[in-house]
Amino acid sequence: MSMREYIQHIDDAGQVSRIDKSVSVQYQIAALTAQAQGGNALLFENVQDSRYRVITNMVGTKDRFARALGCEPGAIHDTMLAAIESPRPPTVSSAKFMQNHDKSMGGLPVVTHFEKESGPFIASAIVFARNPDTGAQNTSFHRMMPISENQFTIRLVEGRHLHRCFVDAQDHGEDLRVAIVVGVHPAVLIAGAYQAQWGADEMDIANAILGGGLRMSRMSWSGLQVPSESEIVMEGKILQDETAPEWMVEMLRTYDHKRYQPIFELESIYHRDSPIFHDILSGYGEHRLLMGMPVESKINGALQGKNGFVTASMTGGGCNWLHAVVQIKKSHRNDPRDIIDRTFEAHRSLKMVTVVDEDINPDSATDVEYAMATRFQADQDIVIIRDVHGSSLDPSSDQENLRTAKMGIDATIPQDKRPEGFELARIPEYDNTHLGDYLP
Repeated sequence: MSMREYIQHIDDAGQVSRIDKSVSVQYQIAALTAQAQGGNALLFENVQDSRYRVITNMVGTKDRFARALGCEPGAIHDTMLAAIESPRPPTVSSAKFMQNHDKSMGGLPVVTHFEKESGPFIASAIVFARNPDTGAQNTSFHRMMPISENQFTIRLVEGRHLHRCFVDAQDHGEDLRVAIVVGVHPAVLIAGAYQAQWGADEMDIANAILGGGLRMSRMSWSGLQVPSESEIVMEGKILQDETAPEWMVEMLRTYDHKRYQPIFELESIYHRDSPIFHDILSGYGEHRLLMGMPVESKINGALQGKNGFVTASMTGGGCNWLHAVVQIKKSHRNDPRDIIDRTFEAHRSLKMVTVVDEDINPDSATDVEYAMATRFQADQDIVIIRDVHGSSLDPSSDQENLRTAKMGIDATIPQDKRPEGFELARIPEYDNTHLGDYLP
């Protein structure tokens, strides 16, 4: 149930490339990871000025994402929804990461990814904090930029759960004690990326994904529990009254504006022998899958049984965050409009929803555009929603007030037209006839 076991699993499947040549955390790891998109995970064995190894692109394909869930790619949503609906509290055990202890980050291989970012970032940090209302733990992703040997900026999105925990601590005149892990089984990452209800413990979802195999260890300083098999664990506090400027590349692969973010101050850092640091390249496959797939599962769960719903997909062109395509079996004229409204409700960051028929593959941009070309009339089949909450990632929106416009497109077959005019022509024996059998 560790990241090491998962790496071995995908290595056995021929999906890990080991790099023995010396590499720098200054752009080189990022450049090689970008070139590996759609391909293998990369395990860097020789990182300059660091005793850590580095793994990237670990769940950078849908196949490896499914392997992390222990299912086939076609069963990702069912597996995710089953874990969300039937969470299981993990058990407590001893920790392997207690093998090594330090008071500063030392040779932590924090990667510099892009030329105009404010600095290097830990992009895979999972933060654990105590929910002030329920006492349960909250788990979430947060990127961190080192500003000294024991301080980092930490990106908090206003209104999200860790920010609410932080504001509560501020209101009580306190710093927020947290524990932070880097290098965990992808099931922990996937659960941490899922936006569970306030007061829910995402590790119960991770444990359900892992069939009850997740083990947690209690930290003495913070009192928080973290996965026992973590490669690296940091304890410390988010300071109530100190900030520092930072800016970074987001899922859209564009630069965010400068923000003054709170500061995390390190108390202690622990790591396993021969530790492996997990780095995520912002805006590329692994980042988009980890953030987008749990939301895609959430949308599929919210739409199940509604208005002829078949399946929903977050599109690559929409960065797996801003655009969705929903496939339905339409029986009533209003089904597409109802689906558009329900989809926007399920994921507030969505900017565009396109509804298509069963014969259109929602994962094919060509198929979706074909549906729009042949089944959509702009003066009848478009829904515009003005001045509503939008994504903080969208640079075209009102970033100060997080307001945007949203669009729904009905690209389904009109019921007042002759149906045969929309039937895709089919060649009998196509699937049973192969050109290669007839060539010399």
